[in-house]
Amino acid sequence: MLVIIYGFLSGVLSGMGVGGGMILIPALTLLEGVGQHAAQTVNLFYFIPTALAALAVHIKNKNVEIGPALKMAAAGLIFALAGAWAASAVSDDWLRRAFGGFICFFGLREIYHGFRDKKIK
Repeated sequence: MLVIIYGFLSGVLSGMGVGGGMILIPALTLLEGVGQHAAQTVNLFYFIPTALAALAVHIKNKNVEIGPALKMAAAGLIFALAGAWAASAVSDDWLRRAFGGFICFFGLREIYHGFRDKKIK
């Protein structure tokens, strides 16, 4: 049942454009005992259909500028290949620590911007 809840939460976040991997990867590694490389692979496979579904809704609502989106997608594909190659060259432990640092950095960044934006208004 918990796996369904993880999938639900990460799907909701993916649909909003936040990134379901912030829920899915820690859930798989910390709660289900899946290795970091495997968890990130599952996240990438999970991402494809959820991203396509969210993209379809955003295109329908005219929230996507196709030209810049195609350029970003091409660059993203190239760097995703480079990132996958780099990730395969490091240990699970190092990858887990790097992902944890990534989550902490962006979490603190969001907290900072939340307080800053609240003071501006």
